[in-house]
This record gives sequence, C-alpha cells and structure tokens, in this order.
Amino acid sequence: MKLIPLFKCVNMEEAINFYTGILDFELKYPNEVSYDDWVVDLINGDAELQLTTLEGNAKPGFVVYVRVDDIDGLFKKYIQRGLDTSNKEGSPVHQGPIDQTWGWREFYVTDSSGNTLRFCKPISS
Repeated sequence: MKLIPLFKCVNMEEAINFYTGILDFELKYPNEVSYDDWVVDLINGDAELQLTTLEGNAKPGFVVYVRVDDIDGLFKKYIQRGLDTSNKEGSPVHQGPIDQTWGWREFYVTDSSGNTLRFCKPISS
C-alpha cells in the first residue's frame, strides 16, 4: 500500500516553486505540467505528493509526517535554499529540529496555503 497526500494550494505556481525549489520534490511529469493545471504530481524518491487548486479535493491545512534519516542536515539544506521561518517565530518546531517527549526529533515546514510537512526521526537511545 502507498498513500499519496493531496495538498490544497491557493497558488499553483508558488506551491510548485516552494516544493521543488526548497523541499527536494520534482515534477513527476515535467513535460506535461502547467501552472494552470488543477492537479500536479510531485515525487521525492519513493514519496509522492499531489498539489491541487480544485475546491472539492481538499482543504488547506493538511498535515503529513515524513520520516527521514538526517533530520538536522535536511533542515540546514532547506534553510540554505531559502526556507523562511520568520512567520513561525513562536513555534520552536518550525525553527529547527527539536527532541519531542514522545521519542521523535522533529521540525515542521508549513507552506503558504497552511499545509504542513512534519519531518521526523526516532531519537536514538
């Protein structure tokens, strides 16, 4: 089984640029994509994500957990690529990886439409 989340976005061009320019996603069908498309498929390794502007598909504010191996390195890379955390200054988990009491090291990235990817890794004992 494989789940493919569907993120509602307000501006398709802005969303594509954010996910491909900062978060390592690629267009699954690069020769067939237009910023006017209603649904765009993105890939990152085995992970898939769909972006949509259709009203009936989803509502903004969706959350997905993403398990990764190098959580600190990944956050650094995103910051170097231009990830802006200034609009989430009151949220430590948006400012960098933190160890959570439930045994995960996590950081969150929220797009301009309010969808959040929660990057996580189990804390080693």
